[in-house]
Amino acid sequence: MKDITLGDGRKMPVLGLGTWQLSGSSCTETVKTALELGYRHIDTAERYGNHREVGEALKGIDRSEIFLTSKAWRTELDRRSLLAACNKALSELQTDYIDLYLIHWPNDRIPIEESLSAMEELVRENKIRSFGVSNFDEKRLEDALAFSKNIATNQVEFHPYLYQKELLGFCSKNSIPLTAYSPLARGLVNSDPVLREIGERHGKTPAQVSLRWLIQHGLAAIPKGSSERHQKENMDIFDFSLSKKEMDAVDSIKKEKRLVNPAFTRIPFFDSVPKKAIKFAGKFIR
Repeated sequence: MKDITLGDGRKMPVLGLGTWQLSGSSCTETVKTALELGYRHIDTAERYGNHREVGEALKGIDRSEIFLTSKAWRTELDRRSLLAACNKALSELQTDYIDLYLIHWPNDRIPIEESLSAMEELVRENKIRSFGVSNFDEKRLEDALAFSKNIATNQVEFHPYLYQKELLGFCSKNSIPLTAYSPLARGLVNSDPVLREIGERHGKTPAQVSLRWLIQHGLAAIPKGSSERHQKENMDIFDFSLSKKEMDAVDSIKKEKRLVNPAFTRIPFFDSVPKKAIKFAGKFIR
């Protein structure tokens, strides 16, 4: 498995296993299968509600071999809440440290300086190795960089139907690699004629072409891959390359589809909605 260099200089496997919507024993078995196949980068989050299941799957594997990512929810970004959230995650994951801890979604009501200061405190306490952000646009990244130059990554939705070229350029300029979630557009890429044609030339599937396209653009990717067949397929992308013409063809796919667009990014008063309603809605938010 190849590595990508994070914004703080640490290394992270360029391909990982996403665990959104995985729960219970099926989550544990899915992660175990991935580990047996050679995956060493596992991505989870407090909001996914599967920390314990992921922790169970990691038992028996040398912890130093695993790159573990988790995320703090947007309502837990003040210092006290963020520190408590990390301690809870460590307990549930049954580990002494998290390799990469992310701000899951921005929350403009909590100063980014307070959140990043808490992240730095967690680094000093050896509870996390690196910290970063998720779902940040260029403006929010500028604000974060004004406080800390150690932003490891920005994890965002990124796939051939959501080619965020400007954000990619900004992050590349500032040495912050992007990590792509939903890199296969939840399976939509499998029926794309451009990806299918390119794949046929290489003996690859549209999904493999999509992942290869991301990696050649300098991104890491965390497809879910809930079956062993899909996990193997997702890993089998390091024995071919896309030509410039093929990269340009994928870049030029006209369809634009954002799959993750939660209410709190669109509704100004969302944070005043009753907590019970937010908790229910959270089950459907990546």
